[in-house]
Amino acid sequence: MATSNDIKNGSVLNLDGNLWTIIDFQHVKPGKGGAFVRTKMKNVMTGKTVDKTFNAGTKVEFETVDRREMQYLYSDGTGYVFMDPDTFDQVTVSETVMGEATDYLLESQKATIGSHNGNPIFLELPASVVLEVTYTEPGLQGDRSSGGTKPATLETGKEIQVPLFLEQGTKVKVNTSSGDYLGRVND
Repeated sequence: MATSNDIKNGSVLNLDGNLWTIIDFQHVKPGKGGAFVRTKMKNVMTGKTVDKTFNAGTKVEFETVDRREMQYLYSDGTGYVFMDPDTFDQVTVSETVMGEATDYLLESQKATIGSHNGNPIFLELPASVVLEVTYTEPGLQGDRSSGGTKPATLETGKEIQVPLFLEQGTKVKVNTSSGDYLGRVND
């Protein structure tokens, strides 16, 4: 069994029957007392983030997670179907695992799927995606009452705030973790 000294970013731990992925860690050796490892962990199933501290050398149980880049094909009503581009194997990912990823996912888009014992447990999207604005009100020149932004609906149905000058049909880059507008994309 491994110890807390082996913890790294991206490691998956089994704590009390729940799987947690390490987002950030720091080995700390204070001048007085024993060393410890400070971690920030995310529950793989619920997405809840917590801070946890382990004493140095504490035994922890690591889990192996198979991470594969897969291509999104379609939604069949019961889940979302992805295909491995190398082996053409198809995997259905449930809506609970997908979470808010559906707001940024288009057909043929690639995503990383993490599986444990053959079951998909999490999905990682790229840091940003390019989506088209399907509806937005025309912006009025000189209207600054809303801080220079207006709501816009993307082709996935997600609504974000964009600058006033953007029009319907414009492609924009969107941050997948926060949903923020990052910029206009010219083809």
